[in-house]
Amino acid sequence: MFIDPMLLATAPGPFSDPRFIYEPKIDGHRLIFSQESGNVRLYTRHNNDCTRQYPEVAGGLFTHDIILDGEIACVDPMTGVSDFEAIMSRFQARRSDKIARLSASLPAYFAVFDVLQYNGEDLRKLPLMKRKEILAGIPMPNANISVVPHVEGAGDALFAQIQARGMEGIVGKRSDSVYETGRRSDNWRKVINWAHADVYITGYKKAEFGWLVGIMDERGKLRPAGIIELGVGPTEKKAFYGVNKSLITGEDRDFVYVEPRIQVRVKMRNWTRAGMLRSPVFERFIV
Repeated sequence: MFIDPMLLATAPGPFSDPRFIYEPKIDGHRLIFSQESGNVRLYTRHNNDCTRQYPEVAGGLFTHDIILDGEIACVDPMTGVSDFEAIMSRFQARRSDKIARLSASLPAYFAVFDVLQYNGEDLRKLPLMKRKEILAGIPMPNANISVVPHVEGAGDALFAQIQARGMEGIVGKRSDSVYETGRRSDNWRKVINWAHADVYITGYKKAEFGWLVGIMDERGKLRPAGIIELGVGPTEKKAFYGVNKSLITGEDRDFVYVEPRIQVRVKMRNWTRAGMLRSPVFERFIV
């Protein structure tokens, strides 16, 4: 049974509040774990069945029917930090032989942070800390399923530890919050540990908005670094398109290319292994 998950609002920065608990934000993808009459199904937040992609998690049978909310991730064994690209390779695997091979070489872990139903009882209207208490008393069926730890009130301190380890961020949750199915709620707030980079605009999309960007490598050569689609307001767009015509160097079916004269600062989740910006957001022009 799929339950539409409660979604996170975004906090502008770390905060500490005695009404909130704080958890590390796991860098994977959302997962609803459903066990009914011994049958386990795994769902993404968009109700896509991904049971066969994660046999090491789907094989964990609880003693009672249960629906859990959490994040599924792979962990870099060298750093102990979640690896988003690794879990995406798991999610995109379709062939049975590849899934079996990856489950052995690149195991997935289900980090549980909420219990929504247990042994036939709907728990979503209970306060969060009561649900946490119930969750803490449920034995986990195998080593690939575990409960996310939390601290009370100390959001700034936890965020400082997350920054030091290079992890994704934290989530603050009101301790008395009910589970708001399918809603984005300010009772649950994510705080992202953004990285920053200065990049050059090298072109733009023709069909819809998007700036191609590049970054100077260690040899002083410009290389592609991704596309900025978020964070650019009307004022910034007007400023760019007011000067871009004098910078155009060519075009193809999808893009117009410009001289790399305009530099911008972006915030991002991290660098991919291919050296690309992950989820870049425009912050400002560099002048």
